Amino acid sequence: MEIEVDYLIVGAGAVGLAFADTIIAESDCTIAIVDRNGQPGGHWNDAYDFVRLHQPSEFYGVNTVPLGSGQKDQEGSNKGYYELASGAEVLSYFDQVVHQHLLPTGRVHYFPMTEYEGGGRLKSLLSGETVTVKVHRKTVDATYYGTTVPSKHTPSFSVADGQTLVPPNALSELLQDGTNNWDRYCVLGGGKTAMDVGVWLLEAGANADDVSWVKPRDAWLLNRKHVQPGSEFFHDTIGMQVKQLEALAGASSVEELFLRMEHSGQMLRIDADHTPSMYHCATASNVEVGLLRQIDDVIRMGHVQSIEASGLSMTEGHRAMPANTLYIDCTASAVQRRPAVPIFQSDLIVPQMVRTCQPTFSAAMTAHIELTVDNRDKANELCTVLPLPDMAEDFLPLTLADMVNQYQWMRNADIRRWLLGSRLDGFSNVIAAVEAHEDDKISVLSQYRENTLPAIGNIQNLMAKANAS
Repeated sequence: MEIEVDYLIVGAGAVGLAFADTIIAESDCTIAIVDRNGQPGGHWNDAYDFVRLHQPSEFYGVNTVPLGSGQKDQEGSNKGYYELASGAEVLSYFDQVVHQHLLPTGRVHYFPMTEYEGGGRLKSLLSGETVTVKVHRKTVDATYYGTTVPSKHTPSFSVADGQTLVPPNALSELLQDGTNNWDRYCVLGGGKTAMDVGVWLLEAGANADDVSWVKPRDAWLLNRKHVQPGSEFFHDTIGMQVKQLEALAGASSVEELFLRMEHSGQMLRIDADHTPSMYHCATASNVEVGLLRQIDDVIRMGHVQSIEASGLSMTEGHRAMPANTLYIDCTASAVQRRPAVPIFQSDLIVPQMVRTCQPTFSAAMTAHIELTVDNRDKANELCTVLPLPDMAEDFLPLTLADMVNQYQWMRNADIRRWLLGSRLDGFSNVIAAVEAHEDDKISVLSQYRENTLPAIGNIQNLMAKANAS
């Protein structure tokens, strides 16, 4: 079998579908989408049952199909903020995007349970039958970051016979019958998955004294209050961006920068006695941080090397644990930190992050640039790749690249119009809606402009200091 399309998209996850949606919405092009999973959604197919987005649903998904109802949560740790879709909701949403939105156009071919072998060759994982795709424009590698989820992760440490290590996916089923009387729950990992597990255990009724948390590194967290859509949050979002610029302009070191952002309320940390070294764009509410602070037994002895009958063998020593301990593996890295490559290549597009911590917006923007900018160098100039952050100091090049892209976009009339019509752009419409009589908001926007260049200049100084040390 042979088909012809304009674009072949490898990966039916969030990035691939956000790219496809924009291509279909803004052109008459044809697309083939190939994916190894049996249904759309990428890594969401393997997510643990209590996972939720950690930023508002309005910032996620594809551009033309809303995710969620646009309501605020009325209870729980996200009370007062815009809803966070559950993993099940996200998976159902992407299924709807493919089967009720993309396929009915007649311009999309979808190949689930299929391997991409390269060169336009697809092979069914079930039948072994092959399809050859003749691509008129570009192949799109929507799998470049290689998202890793706990249920598919192989631990880097050994587990002795008789010890129980499970991914978060197994928790509900393991604990729901009430017959597993564990003496201790031990959460392994310092990232957002570990935080999700800690919050879930406590909200589900576990005693905080029965929870241990192995945390190789502490993390800086974005305060969810300051990443909310909606004009009612103008001062919490745009106003906080001004405070961030002020911190960037005035800080003399990375540590001081984060302390300034913590003081203004933009950044959170769980333990006030430990300065975080990690920053992964994880977002949390003050309520969630308060819950996690109830866990007193935080183990900071490096990384786990093995789980023994006597406890944990770690890079910085041994920690005894009760014999009947349930270990929960949250050590998978969410994404592979692969080197940045040009997004637009001769016959290949490699979507990467072009706005801080916004993968689906970035994919939609990339698709729009692909359709509207003929010059490859110009397209790459408009889509500077943002480095995926790991350490706190990575906040500097991440923010600088983000500001460079925003500056380029604001100078382009077509992109400005696109941003105003983009569901995934959280703040352009909020800014555009400011009226002449709203002096307080106009003052905030003026302060934003005044602090931008000083912030850029000092970011470059701080980066030079960090590189020299």
